[in-house]
Amino acid sequence: MNTSIRSWQFSMRACTALALAGALSVVHAQTPPRPPLVKEGTTVKISNHVWVIPDEKVPMVPNVGIVVGSRATLVVDPGMGLKSGQAVLNEVGKVSRNSELYILNTHFHPEHTTGEAAFPASTKIFRPAAQQQDIDEMGMKWVDIFRSRSPLIADVLKDITSFRTPNETFEREKIIDLGGVRVRMVWLGPGHTRGDSIIVVEGEGVMFSGDLAMKRLYPAFATPQSSARNWLVALDRMDAYKATKLVPSHGEMADASIIGAYRDYLKALQARATQLKREGKPLDEASKALTSEFSAKHRDWDQSARIAGAVAVMYNE
Repeated sequence: MNTSIRSWQFSMRACTALALAGALSVVHAQTPPRPPLVKEGTTVKISNHVWVIPDEKVPMVPNVGIVVGSRATLVVDPGMGLKSGQAVLNEVGKVSRNSELYILNTHFHPEHTTGEAAFPASTKIFRPAAQQQDIDEMGMKWVDIFRSRSPLIADVLKDITSFRTPNETFEREKIIDLGGVRVRMVWLGPGHTRGDSIIVVEGEGVMFSGDLAMKRLYPAFATPQSSARNWLVALDRMDAYKATKLVPSHGEMADASIIGAYRDYLKALQARATQLKREGKPLDEASKALTSEFSAKHRDWDQSARIAGAVAVMYNE
C-alpha cells in the first residue's frame, strides 16, 4: 500500500473519531440538572394555527410544535420518553379537539422522537426515508448513549424499547392537509444528521428548523454522515421559504436571521479549515486552534466543544 493511501485512510479514521467524539461530548455537556421532560402549562401561540411548548433552555428537551387544522392536529418533535409524550398530549388537548393526530420529527435523536411512545396507535407518523435509515441503523444505539449519561436520563427512557413504525416514508417532500392548514415536510440532510428535515406551515411564515439553524448555539455534526457542504446547501434552501418565525430544535425562537448566522459561521470555519489543511496542519492542531479562534468570535454562543467536530468533518471533505 503506498504512502498516500495510508495517509488518506488515517485521515478518514481520525476525522470520523473526532466527529463522533464531538457528538458524544455534546451529550456529556448536556447532562441536565432536572429531568429532561417537556413541561406542561407553558404552551404559547405563535401564529393562527401554531403553538409551541418551549424547551425553557433545559438540555435534552426540544421545542415542541403543535399545528391545528379543522380536521387534524400535527405534533413536531414530541420530546423524550413516555412522560414527555404524555405531557405533549395533555397540551394538545388544551388547544385542539381533533381526534386525528400526526407526528413529524426534524431528525432521529431520542429527545425528538421517543415521546411518540405515548401517542395512540391511530396516530400517523411520516418520515423521510433517510430519517428512517438513521433510526434503523442508529436509533436504539443513541437511546443507549443517552441512557448512559445519568440515572435521571435512564429513568426518562426506561420504557423505550423501540421506535414506532412510520405509516409512510418518502424521499424528498411530504405535504399534509390538516383541514385549512397545509404543512410541508422537506428532507434537507445530511447536515446535523443524515435525515435532517424542516417543517413549514404554509401561509403563516412558520418554520421548524431542527438543529439546522438555532440561535446562539454552535451547530453539531452528530453522525458519520454529517456534511458541512450539504449543510450550507440546506441553509440556502431554507432561505427560499421566506419564513419569518423560526422554531429551532433547542433554545430561543427566532427569525430567519439565524439561517444567515449559521451560514456565515460555517463558511468562515470551512475557509479557515481549508487553509490550515493546505498548510499541512494536523487535524488535532487545527481543531484546537480553530476552537480557540471561533469561540472568541462567538462569545455569546453555547457549546463551543462542537467546533472540533465541525473541523473534523471539514478536513475530511
